[in-house]
Amino acid sequence: MERRFKVRLKELLEDAEVNPTLLCGVLPRLEKFIESFVASLHGPDQTKHTHEYVAGLISNLKRKNAEAIAYLHDQERQALQKFIGQAPWDHRPLLGELTRQVGVELGEADAVLVFDPSGHPKKGTESVGVQRQWCGRLGKVDNCQVGVYMAYVSRQEHALVDLRLYLPQTWAKDKKRRKKCGVPKEIRFHTRHELSLEMLDKNGSLLPHGWVAGDDEMGRSTRFRGELQARHERYLLAVPSNTLVQDQEATPPLWSGHGRHPQVPFVRGDKWTAALPASHWTTVEVRAGEKGPLVVELVKVRVRAKTERRRTGPEETLVVMRERQPDGTTKHDYYLSNAACETPLVEFARVAKAEHRIEECLQRAKGEAGLSDYEVRTWEG
Repeated sequence: MERRFKVRLKELLEDAEVNPTLLCGVLPRLEKFIESFVASLHGPDQTKHTHEYVAGLISNLKRKNAEAIAYLHDQERQALQKFIGQAPWDHRPLLGELTRQVGVELGEADAVLVFDPSGHPKKGTESVGVQRQWCGRLGKVDNCQVGVYMAYVSRQEHALVDLRLYLPQTWAKDKKRRKKCGVPKEIRFHTRHELSLEMLDKNGSLLPHGWVAGDDEMGRSTRFRGELQARHERYLLAVPSNTLVQDQEATPPLWSGHGRHPQVPFVRGDKWTAALPASHWTTVEVRAGEKGPLVVELVKVRVRAKTERRRTGPEETLVVMRERQPDGTTKHDYYLSNAACETPLVEFARVAKAEHRIEECLQRAKGEAGLSDYEVRTWEG
């Protein structure tokens, strides 16, 4: 038995071998890809450092900071660290080129623009924007920096296209720390929603899309939803399960003949959902998944919602999606949308699942390309 196992193991290992010739074209392809991005940089040194840095980000290094990448290339760390943290080059043209390429390669008319804040755990108090705040990566309030990210999701693929560093109010008002970290004078405090709108205004016309999506931090802001409506953007935004909603399709209580006519009361979204008959749910197959078809159940209703500071918003569509989890429990997600009430449930399901793709982008960027491994403390870099 042991001999047969060794023979079979040898066969399996031989099957798993990768022919080195398959990888011969990887570096030339990487250099070709980088060409359009380095066009805005200055001089051969910056171009050289860009190639080295990108190669390091996609390497198998455990920590992908400038020091580790420099040592990977058998170099002293100072030159690469200076290029990343101090050299006078503008990152915005590079992001613009990325957006252009994503729009050309992945563009679809009904694609989804997704916004999501994401935390990067950091130690100390010196790095620009760092403070104790919610860090999704850790699942708790902790010391971190927060970036607001924009992703593009189409049926073909999904990719991050832009980002903004969130500068908390305590930092925005602290002249000493601003000066030490080189925060430009024109930078003021902006909420995460305002940073998202800034990226939308900058990139929206370059990226064909039919929807805007985001998590419940994005969706709970009545003002943010209103700004999207004013821009004629169709949105599907997650909201907390305790969001108060008033069913616009329900029959109000009978009037007693005295006083004001009664209205349908506001109730929590999860309480409204719990009272639904089973017949109200519709089963939808969203797409093919790794473990078979991705199947969810949905229900929709026209409501008015009280979200941020209990402000009553306009009439919107409440979409509730439930999905069976591997452990046998059922997960409910709640969304508000300004889409036409006749929008098919399968379309709402597609967009809701597209919103989750930004998490995949961030996980891959942090796990495979060292998105959180940087050690630069200043605004530039």
